Order: sequence, then structure tokens, then C-alpha cells
Amino acid sequence: MRSDSVAVPVLYQPPKRRVATRKRMVFVCVLASLLLVMTVAAGLLFSDAASQSNFLEKQLAPSFEHPFGTDWLGRDMLLRSVAGLSTSILVGVLAAGCSAVIALVLGAVAALGGKRADTVVTWLIDLLMGVPHIVLLVLISFALGKGFVGVTVGVALTHWGSLARVVRAELLQCKQADYIMAARRLGKGPLYIALHHFLPYVLPQFIAGLILLFPHAILHEASITFLGFGLSPEQPAIGIILSEAMGYLSAGMWWLAAFPGLALLVVVLVFDRLGQNVRKLLDPRTSQE
Repeated sequence: MRSDSVAVPVLYQPPKRRVATRKRMVFVCVLASLLLVMTVAAGLLFSDAASQSNFLEKQLAPSFEHPFGTDWLGRDMLLRSVAGLSTSILVGVLAAGCSAVIALVLGAVAALGGKRADTVVTWLIDLLMGVPHIVLLVLISFALGKGFVGVTVGVALTHWGSLARVVRAELLQCKQADYIMAARRLGKGPLYIALHHFLPYVLPQFIAGLILLFPHAILHEASITFLGFGLSPEQPAIGIILSEAMGYLSAGMWWLAAFPGLALLVVVLVFDRLGQNVRKLLDPRTSQE
């Protein structure tokens, strides 16, 4: 006898390896975010303790009591490094956020504002990218009186070029899509198309670019502060710590520069890893890999 078999539809299930990869990327993003938030919170909490001097414990090498050692005034270098990282992260977050907004606005104007607007914005991007960041950043910071405001404005005005190019290219590609043409034929206005089509299309690249701006902003802030054109000496910052440590390296106090420099490198790598994983999670072309 022959029995009829009924085909039962089977729902698609992603491979376990792909699910594990996505979970690992999400875990890395959460862990990196928690590490950065804890660094900022600890820096703000111990900012007063980081500036306290104790001449009875000055110039101590790294030990269990002082893991990063102490400086020539007896200040704990671990607390100073955490406070400096907190200041650098705050400057980087604020500057990168402002720079990303500038990039989004100019990229949208170039892609959607017509040929003349595209020419002007493209010329501005080429002009910005043609001048070394550090030179333009020093000039802007010095013109604004240095300090927190000068550094933040300088970094914000010098780091939007690359992201503006990305936003412009993404919007130009989206502008030629068939569903944009269909939305216009159905009578949808420019504001509706911008909010429901252009913004969701460019948002993944914008968020990833925003996060990847943070390490550049932090490094440039530390660089000009190290050169004396950034934050004021009384503010805790990694650039100031490294600049002051240069005069004591010849005396064998290597820990004054080694540990703060490594801490800055770790924060930059954490931001870079966070940005890469966020881009992979948000980008439709790589989110299912």
C-alpha cells in the first residue's frame, strides 16, 4: 500500500555559528560601553583625590598600594590616569557628536540640495581634508583661547570630512532607488521621504561613523594638549600627564608616562572595537554574516 505524505513547511533557522557570532558582537559592544561608562564615572568620582599631594609618598615606583606609582608631588598616578581618561572621553564624545551632526547636515545638503550645493560642500570637504588635522586643530584651539571649549570646538570643526563623504555617497545611492521614485509618484512630500526613507537608510553608517570618530577625537585632544595648545595644566588630562612626565623620564621614573600612555591606548582600542562591531550589527550587508 502507498500512503500519501504531506509536506510540512520548515521555518528557516539561521546557523548556530552565525547566531553565536552576533551574540559575541553584542556582548563586545555591551562590555566596551560599560568599560567606558565606568571609566568616566570613576574619573568624575575621584577627580579631587587625583589632585591631592602627599610629599611623604612622592616618586614611588609601582606597587600594590600604588599600582601606577606616584609622581614628584606624591599624587597617585592611577587616580590621575583615570581622571585624565575621563576628561579625554568627555571631550571626545562631545566633539565627535558635534562633528557628526555637521557631517550629517552637510552630507544631506550635498546629496539633496542640487548640483551647486554639492559643488560647494565637496569643495569644503576637499579643503578640510587637504589641511593636516593637527595644524588646523592647533590654530582653532589657540584662536579660541585653548581650554576645554577651544579643544572641543577645534576637534568638532576638523573631523567631519570623512563622515560627510560617507553620508553624501549613501544618500546619493538611496536617492536613485526605485522606492524613492515610487514614493514621489504617490504624492509623498520631501519631509516624509527624508524621515521614512533617507534617514533609516543612512542611520547605520552614521552611527558607526560617529563611534569611530571618538578615538580620533581623543587622540587629537591628547596630542594638542601634550604640545601645550589644549587643556589647561590644572585640568586632569592624559596629554598634560604625558607632557609633565617627559621631564622625569631621564631620572628613571618611567611609570609616569608608560601607564597613562597604555591606558590611553586601551581606551582608543575599545572605542575602535565598539565602532567596528556596531557597524557590523547595523549594516544589512554584514549583519547576517
